[in-house]
Amino acid sequence: MVTVGDPDGTLLLNLNRSWDHRNLRRHWDFLGGTLIPGLKSSKQELRFVLDVGNMNDWQRKSPLDWETYVNKMVKVAAIEKHEYEGWVLTVDPVSASIVLATFLENEKVSISIVLGHAVQEVEILKEGDDEMKQRLSCIFAPEESKAYSPEELEKRKNNLKTWLETNHIPVTEQGESGRTLCVAGVLTIDPPYGPEECSSSNEIILSRVQGLIQGYLEKQE
Repeated sequence: MVTVGDPDGTLLLNLNRSWDHRNLRRHWDFLGGTLIPGLKSSKQELRFVLDVGNMNDWQRKSPLDWETYVNKMVKVAAIEKHEYEGWVLTVDPVSASIVLATFLENEKVSISIVLGHAVQEVEILKEGDDEMKQRLSCIFAPEESKAYSPEELEKRKNNLKTWLETNHIPVTEQGESGRTLCVAGVLTIDPPYGPEECSSSNEIILSRVQGLIQGYLEKQE
């Protein structure tokens, strides 16, 4: 269901069935955001809220400011007195959009994405403990990564990072635990660090880096 042109200037897009990463990429790019790394498909509900207005105080914050909200339970006050609660998975550095996770019955997870334009205030309700942080980190983890131990994933990440640097490709580590590789600031690679775990809103760069990683992995076999 897509509702466009609400009286309050909000675009609401509800996705209530399983969507693979290609479908999600098209809709997320349509709304002006960047792809959430690692999201393939699941029993998840995604809700996008967009307000087309001027930059607000939330959007003016720095990435370091946004990072302080990650792994915390928050209440988001949005336009037209809408409120959303959930655990912060991440904040998109381009649009300032907040990705919230809510745990439902039967191990289902509801994912809500409130775009930065709609955010008026964010209140921290609860700090996440180590168990909750681990639970949140597994939500977008590809099934393939679960076949590797933490030590094996760390080795795969370091080997790929070294190879990229050797080939003069700028790469950094992102996230609280440094588990995500960021290439040239425009592409991310999540565990287990294969072509399918690459994410970027630039399709040309995405295709080229995926090809490079595929060739690199084939030489390792």
